[in-house]
Amino acid sequence: MHYAVYRAWGPAWDRSRSLREQEKWAEHAVYMDALVDDGFIVLGGPLGDGAMLIVDVDDEEEIEPRFAADPWTPMEMLQTASVDRWQILLGGIEKQPDRVE
Repeated sequence: MHYAVYRAWGPAWDRSRSLREQEKWAEHAVYMDALVDDGFIVLGGPLGDGAMLIVDVDDEEEIEPRFAADPWTPMEMLQTASVDRWQILLGGIEKQPDRVE
């Protein structure tokens, strides 16, 4: 089952810096790449004042614990703003080989 998760920039986000210039970018990127490798994140990237992530899980309850382990979560760089079940009716999702690094 797919969910669209919007993670908004948190209070510690430095708007004067680009995404890759944020504190602990490298640690965040390694963690996010691991979530892609695990098949948890299917698609993702910056959107507006945060990031949109499409995740593949059996139960919505699995989502927040996975993002809680992201180094940016306890730093208040990102916070989950919404989680919505997404039923794909058109097209499809193919796993992308791209890496955050």
